[in-house]
Amino acid sequence: MDVFWNGFMMAVKLLLAGDKEIIEIALLTLKVSGTATFIAVLIGVPMGFFLALTSFPGRNLLVSVVNYGMGLPPVVVGLVVWLLLSRYGPLGMLGLLYTPAAMIVAQGIIAFPIVTGFTLAAFQQLHPKLKLQILSLGASRLQLLWLMAREARMGLLAAVMAGFGGAVSEVGASMMVGGNLVGSTRTLTTATVLAVNKGQQELGMALSLILLFVAFTITVILTTAQQRGRCP
Repeated sequence: MDVFWNGFMMAVKLLLAGDKEIIEIALLTLKVSGTATFIAVLIGVPMGFFLALTSFPGRNLLVSVVNYGMGLPPVVVGLVVWLLLSRYGPLGMLGLLYTPAAMIVAQGIIAFPIVTGFTLAAFQQLHPKLKLQILSLGASRLQLLWLMAREARMGLLAAVMAGFGGAVSEVGASMMVGGNLVGSTRTLTTATVLAVNKGQQELGMALSLILLFVAFTITVILTTAQQRGRCP
């Protein structure tokens, strides 16, 4: 309990003092995880929409792959991305390894199947005749997606929250492809691991509490948007 209490007090002091290093780490965490989630949403929502409303050979297999990807081990993702971006990898010429961009790629891959799976479930819960009704009014494919997304907005925002949670809590892949470099690729999760490995448990607890605070704040914002206009 002493470690928890001391870590809590340290977290409060660091935030109130506006510690430059902690603020930079927190902002980088938001930048990396937020961008990764945004990319996952851009790809995952249309993919979930497509899987929910179309039928084709191999669809069930593809859905199974998406569901399997929701629990994909982050270290495996990190290893694959590292091999792709390493000097002798197929994308090594881009020079992205040990940069925030590499971390965004890894976290985006982790968040993508989560967003897709939640989106698929959200659209499948809509009335099956809604699609035909919208199309009968002359809506285009893009208009169909927009109108059905409005109907499934609560489920879609849940997809965004789940995707962000998967990205911001990830540590293994980020350390593998980012390197945990101070002032460059150090996030709240990787900084916490480093502090604990150095025996600085109180600092690790403080960083963990700051991470929880950041994640909770984003979740509250998204939940407020999700529940707005909901009938009591």
